[in-house]
Amino acid sequence: MTIGPDETRRGSAYVLAAYLIWGLFPLYFAALKPAGALEILAHRIVWSLVFCGFILIVRRDLAWLGGALRNRRLMLGMVAASALIAANWGIYVYAVISGQTTEASLGYFLNPIVTVALGVVVLGEHLRRPQLIAVVIGALAFVYLTVATGTVPWISLALAFSFGLYGLVKKRVGGSLTAMRGLALETAILIPLAVALIVWASRTGVATFGTVSTGHTLLLVSNGVVTAIPLLLFAAAARRVPLVTIGLIQFITPVLQLIVAITFLGEHMSRARWIGFAIVWVALAVLTVDMLRRRRLRARPAL
Repeated sequence: MTIGPDETRRGSAYVLAAYLIWGLFPLYFAALKPAGALEILAHRIVWSLVFCGFILIVRRDLAWLGGALRNRRLMLGMVAASALIAANWGIYVYAVISGQTTEASLGYFLNPIVTVALGVVVLGEHLRRPQLIAVVIGALAFVYLTVATGTVPWISLALAFSFGLYGLVKKRVGGSLTAMRGLALETAILIPLAVALIVWASRTGVATFGTVSTGHTLLLVSNGVVTAIPLLLFAAAARRVPLVTIGLIQFITPVLQLIVAITFLGEHMSRARWIGFAIVWVALAVLTVDMLRRRRLRARPAL
């Protein structure tokens, strides 16, 4: 199907909106304090399922569920995807509420580099020279940050690898599901975990749902909408906008996260961390130039 210029512009607006919302996520999750990361994760799962389930019921879009549940390969893949996205969500929220949002933004800067590396290790893809250079530079950034700061940037690595692996799993088994169906199934799989976390929070006295304020409770309930809306915008954009464009715009999210962390959340960036970020940006520049060059070559008419 040919995508016209109007649809392309609409798709670009969708993907831009999605990345802007994801970039502002630190402000939202910081507002959920004093709730802890595990309680927030539990409510994100529960209310995402409620929101998706409501939309699917209104659309009368449940006929696919029986076939999905009987598809063993699909369900195994979705269980793996659910575990990875739960880890990603939980670690990200922990990073924000513990004052380590800059570390989280580094993880999403690293994500394209990690995705390239995973393509080689997991899928056996062949690295082009610029991709190899970018992966090596990214590895050097990791080594530098570990040595210069005296700590392993585990949050950045965990976010980059969990999201990279999630993307790989979804690419292999989740293509038959729309964004809404996929999120509904993933959160349904995670419901036992969410219930266990809510019970744990209640019994240990750390639960905040319904005890802080009406506004705080409504913010926790809004987890479903906040999670689903950018995902749906991104899915709508993916059908209208070239992958290269999406790849270039994706850097808006970690840039915004970094700005929000420093400007609004009061996080400090040491000189060593700025240097580490700069090394990662060099790697991303190499990937971006290679991406644009290959796009021009593909667009060049054959002689």
